[in-house]
This record gives sequence, structure tokens and C-alpha cells, in this order.
Amino acid sequence: MTETGLWLRYRLLLFSTVAVLVFDQVTKLWVVGSFRLYESIPLIENFLAFTYVRNKGAAFGILSDSSWRIPFFIGIGLVAVVVILVFYHKTAMDHRFTRFGLALILPGAVGNLIDRIRMGEVIDFIDAHWYQYHWPAFNVADSAITIGVGCLLLASLFLPEGRDTK
Repeated sequence: MTETGLWLRYRLLLFSTVAVLVFDQVTKLWVVGSFRLYESIPLIENFLAFTYVRNKGAAFGILSDSSWRIPFFIGIGLVAVVVILVFYHKTAMDHRFTRFGLALILPGAVGNLIDRIRMGEVIDFIDAHWYQYHWPAFNVADSAITIGVGCLLLASLFLPEGRDTK
């Protein structure tokens, strides 16, 4: 592959990784520097708030009390990064929606992996709720992963052979 072809293949991945990763880490640093743990500031009453929490486990706090959680989650994160890179490399250039989804999942995985390596837990702060019914708090990395997975699902369900072009 030529240098130009390589650049064209990986520019989406590079730009999205840098943008999402910087936004994720800057927002987490802002939260840690501006909030006390568990402090909450409503943004939209009874719907959305910034609430500083730390998650030692996976989604919904799964495995948060396990003694082997840190090496497990770091290992899973590293494997995920490798798998995403392999899939991205093998995805055809005309499968743009699939490539976009993978290009969002990668920085999300890396953003949370950085937290786990640095602190053994993930900083979350986006608190979506309906009055007293709260969804587990999440962060920019989690949002990127969710949107990326949504893109992969849409591409696999609605685009012929995952392609955006004819």
C-alpha cells in the first residue's frame, strides 16, 4: 500500500481517536479538578446532571468488588484495542459506516483503559435520569463506544453487505 493509500485508510481512525481521546481526558480532568466526589450539578432539572463518580467495575458496576478486576479490565481493554484495529484494517474502504463505528469505539476503549491503568477505576460524570430513576453515570468514552456500536448495528442491519455506496 502506498503512503497516500495508507493515509486515506487510517485518517478517519487517527482523527477520531485524537479528538475523542482528548475530549474524554480533558473532561475527566475538569471533573476531578472542579467537583468533589459525588458532587452533582443539575443541567436539566430531573433529567441530566454532572455528577462525579468513580466506577471500579464494568457497566452498572459489574465486578467492582473483585480482587482481580484491575488486571482483568486492563487485559480486556488491550484485547479490545487489538481486535478493533484488526477489524478496522480488514474493513473495506467503501464500508464507511462500519469504519466510522470502529473509529469511535477505539478511542472510547482507550479512554477508559487509560483511567484503569492510572487509577484502577473509571471516572464517570454524565448522570442521565428521570426524577429519582437514574441510568448509571457515564463519560465521553462510554458515549463514543455506544454511538460506535450503534453505527455497527445499523450498518449490519440496513446497509447491503455493510456498504454505504453502490
